[in-house]
Amino acid sequence: MHSWPDLRPVLKKIPWAIIGGVATRAYMPERVTHDLDILIHAQNAPTVRQRLETAEYTWVAALAIPGFTYRSSEGIEVDVVLSDAPWVTEALTHPQFDLAGYPILALPYLVLLKLASSRTQDIADLSRMLGLANENTLTQVRTVVACYAPGETEDVESLIYLGKLEISG
Repeated sequence: MHSWPDLRPVLKKIPWAIIGGVATRAYMPERVTHDLDILIHAQNAPTVRQRLETAEYTWVAALAIPGFTYRSSEGIEVDVVLSDAPWVTEALTHPQFDLAGYPILALPYLVLLKLASSRTQDIADLSRMLGLANENTLTQVRTVVACYAPGETEDVESLIYLGKLEISG
């Protein structure tokens, strides 16, 4: 397991949650990743940048998607993804927490993010996470996807099916 920077004191009172590879470990076996990805509401970007700089994080670059990258003094890159999607406030207000107490984006919203990116790794993550999810969690995922991305409901059902096949196989 990798030692990730603790952003809780840096981003105190700003809603944020871990996404990406580090978040997936809350829902499936851990996979290798080299950076820490977090999600914030786009309106908080200036404050987050100021706080990271005050905490001696170094600006690296803007991301290809809305967001930016900073590097910790230990050399760990932190990708800050910005969103003003209609579900972001709700998702950041009610994160899950991993065993270390870090806020992790709840699975239904992590599904929305990964569906939107459509990268191969994200689709693989989705099938594994959904294949391992219990029925209560899958109901929550289906509800959130039906509300915010109704065109993706068939794909979610396929990913659940494929994930369950992989897990049972």
